[in-house]
Amino acid sequence: MNKLTKVGLSALCGSLAAVSAANAGEMTVTGGVDMSWMSKGGGDATTGNPIGMGSNLTFKGSGELDNGWTFDLTVAMLNQDAYSNTNVTVTMGGLGKLDFNSGNSANGIDAMDDKMPTAWEEPWGAGLGTGVQLVKGVGTNSNVQYTTPTLGGITIVGAVSPDMGSADVADKGSSVTAGGTTGAGYDATININPSFGLEALTGLNLFVGAHMTEHFNETTSLNNRYEGVGGVTLDIGPISLGYATSGISTGNGTTGTDVDWYKNHMYGIAFNINDDLSVSYGSHESQQGFVNPDHVDGGQAVHMDIDSYQIAYSMGGASIRYAKNDVTNASYQTTSGFDSDSNVLSVSLAF
Repeated sequence: MNKLTKVGLSALCGSLAAVSAANAGEMTVTGGVDMSWMSKGGGDATTGNPIGMGSNLTFKGSGELDNGWTFDLTVAMLNQDAYSNTNVTVTMGGLGKLDFNSGNSANGIDAMDDKMPTAWEEPWGAGLGTGVQLVKGVGTNSNVQYTTPTLGGITIVGAVSPDMGSADVADKGSSVTAGGTTGAGYDATININPSFGLEALTGLNLFVGAHMTEHFNETTSLNNRYEGVGGVTLDIGPISLGYATSGISTGNGTTGTDVDWYKNHMYGIAFNINDDLSVSYGSHESQQGFVNPDHVDGGQAVHMDIDSYQIAYSMGGASIRYAKNDVTNASYQTTSGFDSDSNVLSVSLAF
């Protein structure tokens, strides 16, 4: 890990001076590289060059105010040194946490899009393009999130984005979309660890989340968009289990070919063979329904099924991962060519 001490935090400290004078902080840089080899079969058998590479850099800054509150700054850079996102977290002791986020998918209901246990990645995120529609709420937009202190195993989170769909904005700026059809977005989530003092339930986690996006009916035929998710995970020794369901009401208009809703069911099981080796199986089923059910043959919703078998081994800063993936009706297409499979071998090096 490389360290850059007392660099670039003067502007942040200055902005917090109205609350309390800030002590000098520090900034660290971490990163890594992922290298992969992929082969595809089925309807998407064209692999082309199978060698892939990705690099990541993360800059983290931290500091403390005179009243004991702490703050953390994270700036993420993805492949080819491209800026990804920034977030600032203020931890206010017994008052909880505030997070100012430019949309890194870690906030609100987006953090619950798929919490199933896995050795490496979610079934839809292990290298096989699926086009699956997941709940995301305000997570991919600039937002502000408040997290309560955990009391009795219960943590409540609320997040708001003043303008859904707007681009990231620098300080002293704003983002305006002329004639836009969306307004603010609101998320609320609850995590519960109800151990009741029992050792057997210490690994139990219940979660539920909801989202609403304001749509402006006076400009289009849109209704408000709603999203919801709920599920459970359980750790029993080296075994982790999970099941969840989620849904999206798109708020689309009355045109028969408009997508009206999505429903998702997911489950996963992972087994930690030892501290370095783990295996998992994950399944994700997604359905797509239209305003006019007769838009597709037989008036039935379109089903997409995704399965992934994975194994991961780590040794220090290096990890080796393998995933065998299958998808039917990718991108909710039932015609030939949308059933495919892939084998992915990945090596990750962290520093």
